[in-house]
This record gives sequence, structure tokens and C-alpha cells, in this order.
Amino acid sequence: MPIFTFDASYLLGKVRSVDTRKVNVQVKSDEDLRKARVGQLVALDLPGATEEWLIGIIEKVVKTPVLEEIAVLEEQDPEEDNTLDLPRESVHNTVQLTLVGTVCLTVENSARFSRSLVQVPEIDAQCHILRDAQLQSFMNLLSAEGKTDHSLEIGCYTIDENAKAYLDGNKLFQRHAALLGSTGSGKSWTVASILEQAGKLPSSNLIVFDLHGEYRKLGYARHLRIPGPEELGSSDHSLLFLPYWLLNAEELQAMFIDRSEFSAHNQVMAFQDTVVAEKRSVLESLGKNEVLNAFTLDSPVPFDIEKVLNELKRLNEEMVQGSRGEKQGPFYGQFSRLLLRLGSKVSDKRYGFLFQAPEAHHDYGAMANLVRRLMDFSEQNSQIKVIDFSEVPADILPVIIGLVARIIYQVQFWTDRDRRQPLALVCDEAHLYLPKKDGKNPVEQRAIENFEKIAKEGRKYGVALFVISQRPADVSTTILSQCNNVIALRLTNGDDQNTVKRLMPESLEGLMDTLPILDIGEALVVGDAVLLPSRIRIHEPTEKPLSATIDFWDEWSKDPDAPDFDKSVENMRRQNRV
Repeated sequence: MPIFTFDASYLLGKVRSVDTRKVNVQVKSDEDLRKARVGQLVALDLPGATEEWLIGIIEKVVKTPVLEEIAVLEEQDPEEDNTLDLPRESVHNTVQLTLVGTVCLTVENSARFSRSLVQVPEIDAQCHILRDAQLQSFMNLLSAEGKTDHSLEIGCYTIDENAKAYLDGNKLFQRHAALLGSTGSGKSWTVASILEQAGKLPSSNLIVFDLHGEYRKLGYARHLRIPGPEELGSSDHSLLFLPYWLLNAEELQAMFIDRSEFSAHNQVMAFQDTVVAEKRSVLESLGKNEVLNAFTLDSPVPFDIEKVLNELKRLNEEMVQGSRGEKQGPFYGQFSRLLLRLGSKVSDKRYGFLFQAPEAHHDYGAMANLVRRLMDFSEQNSQIKVIDFSEVPADILPVIIGLVARIIYQVQFWTDRDRRQPLALVCDEAHLYLPKKDGKNPVEQRAIENFEKIAKEGRKYGVALFVISQRPADVSTTILSQCNNVIALRLTNGDDQNTVKRLMPESLEGLMDTLPILDIGEALVVGDAVLLPSRIRIHEPTEKPLSATIDFWDEWSKDPDAPDFDKSVENMRRQNRV
């Protein structure tokens, strides 16, 4: 059975020029030119092959008067006679397209689509429009090939809404993915749709970094929350404390030490020595000899921050015996600002989840319990974990999210290979904690370094990144460049559009020109996980996230209620909306 059956009504024109993936097709008449639409699929004959077709996407439709062509030639070479008896009223109708793959018959006499291009079309090869039954046949082929045991149904194709669009679930997460779109374009909707399907798999493992509480109502997920100031003494099992001793040396220093101070190098040295001494003391008291022989400053061993403060205070006030009596010690007065910063943060309830965690969170076995809560997927509703970071102060948000990501990655790294279960980190609002490096903010630098390591090496150990942002131009280029799959929703900002275009192969840049005109919930999907770079309408999730979008005009049209500003101000003071 033939793959396609074309009659004269499908013929668009003949190949005029070929440049790797780019092809120009000359169209004979205006009537034929009207068959072409930007974004439409076409099929081209292959030389010497009866049932093998090249598939292309139309990028541009051009009607050029010959007179204009002569003018261009005359500008290039004024002395040459370029008229050549061409009729001045004639035109050249041209369609520019990009080749995206090949359709051929297999040995079993069934059609198959491949992204590879073994050949390119010959000059004068015929180009046919894919529409009606031929388009439906091709889209059914895509759907059939995409539907496998590891496929993820994401929506339907815009050019044929009867054809279901599938992503390869393996390739989507193996090679990292980015979901990019302006506010209100449907990012949360798309995330929820993917989470909903992943949550049905018995051993899936996705951890969502939720910055605004948008996903806190998803019924199929386990919900964890960084506690706010009023919840520090609560027995709520959903609260996630992150005790300070989990931070490594760089993260601790980013929080406490100002590198611009003259005595910063002494502060770093004394702080590190004191922390190492406290960790060693704890390990010795517990008899952890094996760990003692291998531990470093970065090892996650519980220690008492108050003892560190007291030791630094002693060094800051130390007087030593000199030849003429007592004199100031080597560090006298150098730690005053450090002690002030340490003291204020340790006592600040906004940082209570770090410094005022319940006593049980400072036990030697507390980290294993924390990791179990973050990474376990064996219990009911534990395949999807949503961590709400909305209570974390903005000044340390990058460090805290980077801390969680680093712990997950390192535990995965040290897990026996045969017991290692792949997992994905869903990084919502990534531009807030994974910005481009500017060398100025050490807090952001620590988070970026953690995530860049995962982006470069995570797939070896079964850790995937799913980066989500409304401002891709502000996200670390190193991390975005490692995302081999891009789901691009509507983007209206020019810088953001250019960022996404740079992530695409050059042959698909024309497809990216549709980014500002995409509908809500419609996406351009490009990468290893999709058979054909396509515009896809994303399926609506059964459980929708809590949208941050407010219908202003509708709300303003309602009869007013008296606002309770007293309560709002009190909530601000209490740092709690409840």
C-alpha cells in the first residue's frame, strides 16, 4: 500500500535550490502558491525511490516580481545586461521550507518516520502539500510511532487536532528539558498535565520546587513545606526543616561572611577551623571512627552553632601575654561584624527552619530521615513530591533550593548503582534562583554551581532537570544549553525569544518566529523527545494548579467588600497569611 497518493491538486511546485536542510521550491502559478501556508507540512520526491519521501515545514511564501530580481542583479553588476528578454510583468513564486525527516516503507511494508536525512531532493523534484487524507495519514503515522510503552501523551497537533501528540518519556528526562513561556501562557497547566501522567506510574519520582504554592492542592502528590516563623513549634508532619549543618562550607560562607571586609580571609579560616573541630568532637563522642578518618568540612555532620559562636567570640576578645604584659590576640576585633551577622540570623525566626529546628533534627540519623522524605517513592502518593518554598526569605532562597538539590544529587551519586532509582527535579520559576552568572552575588553563585553540576553530570546518575521559567533570558545559559528538549509556549519579550532561538538548531529558527502568536496552552515542542518539531495544544490537566492570574475587570465589576487592612498588617507582622 503506498504511503501517499497525490494527484495534481496537491502539487505545489518543483525544487529550485537545495542547501543542506533548506529547500526553495519554485511555484508555477498564483493558484498553486495559494496552497502554501507557513507552518504547513510538505512531501518531496526522493531520487530513485518510489516509496520514500522527504518531509518539510514551510517557513516562508514569497511572490517576487522579476523586475525586482533584475534590479538586484543590476545593483551587483551595473555593466551587465540583465534584462535577458524577461517579460516585465512575470513573477517568481517561491516557497522556502526546512526538511525535518524522511518517511519510508520498512521491510514489513509498513510506513515509518525518521528524523534523519540520508538524501536531499534533486533539482526539479516535485513538492506536494500534505493536507486532507494525506495529512491525516501522516499524523496518524506520527501518533502510532509515538505511542509506545514509554510515551507521554502531551496533547494534540495544532495542524490536525485529531492526531494525538506524544513525547518519548525516556528522552524527555534523560537529556533534561526546559518549559519556557510568558506569564499566562500555560506553564503551570503544562507542568500539572505532565505531573498527572507521571504520577500514575508505579515507581515515578519527581520533586517539584514550588515557589508560590501553585501546586499545593494537587491530590496525587505528597506535599512538603518549609515552615514559616509561626510554625517552628508545630507538629505538622508536612513541615520540612533544613538544619544549618546540612550546608557545606561554601554555602555557610555565602550566608555569613562578607568577602569585601578586610578581615574576610581570617574570618573564613577561623570559622572553618571551628566548624571542623565541632564536627570532629561530635563524631568522636559517637564513636564514628570510619567517618572520622574521611570526613571534611563539607561532610553533613551535626554540630552546635552556639559553640561555634562562643569560640569565635572568645577569639574576637582574646588577650594574650606579651613581653610587656597583656596584649590583643591575633584575631582581636576582627570577628565583630561576623558575630553580629551570625547572631542576627540564628535568632531571626524567618530563618528558623535552619537554626531553630526541633532537637530531633540535630540527631546523627536526622539526615537519613530527611532524605527519605525527599526521595522515597514507594509509599502511596509519594511518586510526586511538591516542596513549597514560599516562606523562605528571598535573600537566601537560592542557597536553600541549591541545598535541597545538592543533597538529592549527592545521595543519588552515593547510592549503589543497582539500587539507584532515576528522579527528576522540576525547577519552577528557575530565573529566581538560577540567574546568569554576574560574579556579584555569592548566594546565587552557590545555587548555580550546584545545578550546573547536575545539568552536566546528572544523567549519569539518574538525576534529570526540568527547568521552568517565564524569563529564559535571565536563566543560566550553561543550564539551559544542557536542555535537549524545549517546550516553548508564548513568549512576547524579544530577549526571551532570542534565547529560545539560540537553543534551537539553525534549521528550525524560522519555526521560532511563531513564539509571540501562540495561543494559551499551545507550545512549540522541539528536541529528542518528539518525533517532529511541532506546534502542540497541551491537554488540560484534571487537577489544575492554583493560578496566580486574577481577572481584574471581573473583580472590579463586583460589589465591593470592606477590606480588612488590620488583619493584612498583622499577617505581615506575623509573617503568616493564616
